[in-house]
Parts: sequence; structure tokens; C-alpha cells
Amino acid sequence: MIPEAARRSMSHQVSLPGELSDELTNVADLTGRSPSELTEQALRQFLSNHRETGVVYLSAPVSALMKGLYEENTTIAEIKKHGDFGLGTFNDLDGEMVMIDGMVYQLRADGHTRQISDTVQTPFACVTCFKATTVEEVSDHLDYAAFKNLLYRLLPSMNMFYALRIDAVFSRVRAWSVAKQENYRPINEVTAETFEYNDVEGTIVGFYTPDFMKSLSMAGYHLHFLTGDREHGGHLQYCEVKSARIGVQFVSKLILNMPMTIDYLTASLA
Repeated sequence: MIPEAARRSMSHQVSLPGELSDELTNVADLTGRSPSELTEQALRQFLSNHRETGVVYLSAPVSALMKGLYEENTTIAEIKKHGDFGLGTFNDLDGEMVMIDGMVYQLRADGHTRQISDTVQTPFACVTCFKATTVEEVSDHLDYAAFKNLLYRLLPSMNMFYALRIDAVFSRVRAWSVAKQENYRPINEVTAETFEYNDVEGTIVGFYTPDFMKSLSMAGYHLHFLTGDREHGGHLQYCEVKSARIGVQFVSKLILNMPMTIDYLTASLA
């Protein structure tokens, strides 16, 4: 086992060959992302290949969130230990969350996004190390009803968890998000802000949860949308698809975290 002091020393001594460093700088210039962000993403993707796949991690049962418990002590750093792909929200219900390729974005009430630091906390997140079990290529135009029907046809059983990544060209997308709320406010009193996008490329990140597990995660499809430039997004409400690549990951194992906070331990979640 490598001592902690040595681990810290190693993290500051990593160097790249000249040609690789130049290529990293070029990609950073093209994408507008810093070399450190790109390096972190590449390293997370590499390490995720050595993690167990087919596992979903829930930071808390969603029933607590639905009861108005919007503050927990699970950090984004902890979430990243369990996956590189997922969704959720942030403390005080401050917008929607998307995790994609190991990067976490806050989808704010105005439809704009921002990257989130590892110290931010979440009352609910659902993540996995995404690796598609099956992939479906779609080239036909699909309205929302046809899109949903296709998703259901891709699932071999309604009694399992599934993770879905859908990279697509959309003729229309409608999504929503919420502004920061007071803790304990009933979720049915929260007003969402809705926004639309036309002729846009983007990615849908989501999960399917069996109905019998609805106290743990939102039953059925729970989908968040992020534009291709990762500048806009929200909770998916409606879409029309021009073409798509749909990756479905079968999930056979669930890890459920129980928050150790007074709110959670004293809540009535029946």
C-alpha cells in the first residue's frame, strides 16, 4: 500500500511527454476547457474501466427529498467515488444535476449551466460507471410518444434498473429546472422554470427505475438534458428526435447510502 504522504507527493510530480503535453494544450484551446479539467476527465474515464460496472449508487432514498428534506451532507467528491455518470440535485434544491464523463454540472433555473466543485453537497444523486450493454442507432424522426415507446422496447424487463445515455440531434426540447428553495418546503409547492431549445444537439442522461422501488428513486424514466456545448439544460419534459445513439446499461446491483443527519434520522418516510 502506498503511504498517504507518498500519494500526495505523486500527485504533484506527474509529467507528460512533450508531444502529449502539446496535444493536450491544443485540445484545451479547441474546447475552451483547461488542461487540468481534460486531464481529470481522462483519468476518471481510465479509472472507471477498473471499477465494477452494472452498479447504481443512490446517495439517499428519493422519498426523503420528496418529503422536503433538501439538505444532506453527501459531497460531490463522495458521489464521484461511485461513478462518472448520473443525475440528481443540490442542497436546497438548487437546480438539477447532470454528471457526464466524470464532470458535474448544475442546471440552473434560467436554463444555463455551470460546473460544480467537489465540496458542494447533495440531498439526492443517482450515479453509475456507465458502460453501455446495448446500443441502438436511430435515424428516423421521432415525436415524444414514439421516442418513449422506443425506450420501453429497448428494455428486456421492467423489473431492473437501467442507465441510459442518449446522444442525439433534436428538433425540439423542452426542459425545466428550479431555483434554490427553503429546506422543508413541500416539493409540490415548488415552481419550476421551463425553457425550450430548437434544432439542437445534446445528451440525455437518465435512469429507469422499477415501480416497486419508487421510494428509493423516481419510478419509470428520470431524464436530464444537456446541450452539446454543455452550456444549457434541465430536467427533460418533452423532446422530438431527428437522430440518436441510445446506449442502455443493464444494472444488476444497487448501493443505497443512508445519510447520517438529524433531518434524515428523524424523518417519517413511510
